Amino acid sequence: MGEFSPIHWLIVLGIILLLFGGRKIPELARGLGEGIRSFKEGMSGSSQTPAPPAQTPAQPAAEKPAEEKK
Repeated sequence: MGEFSPIHWLIVLGIILLLFGGRKIPELARGLGEGIRSFKEGMSGSSQTPAPPAQTPAQPAAEKPAEEKK
C-alpha cells in the first residue's frame, strides 16, 4: 500500500502541470538549482562572487556611400 507505481507518478506530474503550467516549471527548476548551489557554497564556506558578464564593444554605425550615381 505504501508503494508508488508509475501510474501514480504520472498522476502527480499531471497535477503539477495543471497547477504551475508548462512555462513556470523551468523557472521553478532553475530557482531550485540556484538555491541548492547557494546552499552548497554556504556550507563549504567559499564566498566567491560570480564574475560580471562580459560586455561587447559597441559596433560602429554603417557608413553611407559618399555619392550615389544615377
